[in-house]
Amino acid sequence: MEGIGPGQLNIPSIERKVNEGKVKEFIFALSATMEGDTTAYYIYKKFKNANVNFSSIARGISVGDELEYADEISLGRSIINRLPYNEKD
Repeated sequence: MEGIGPGQLNIPSIERKVNEGKVKEFIFALSATMEGDTTAYYIYKKFKNANVNFSSIARGISVGDELEYADEISLGRSIINRLPYNEKD
C-alpha cells in the first residue's frame, strides 16, 4: 500500500539462510496494520513448508493505556490472547 513490494523484503537473503538451516523461527514484529499483516502473511506463505516456526509478538492493550482509548482490533486481540489470572501477577 505504501509502495513497498516483495522485491524490497530481501527474500533471496532470507531464503538462503532458511535453506542453510540458519533460521529456526520467524518472529513477526511488524506494525499492527494491514501492511504489517500482509507482510507477515506473505513471508509465512513463502516459507510455510520449510522446517521453521512462526510466531508474532503480542498485540493488544499496552500496560498503562486507558481502555476507553483502545481501538476494536487491539481490544479484540487482547481478549483472544488473554492469559489466565494468577495471584502472583
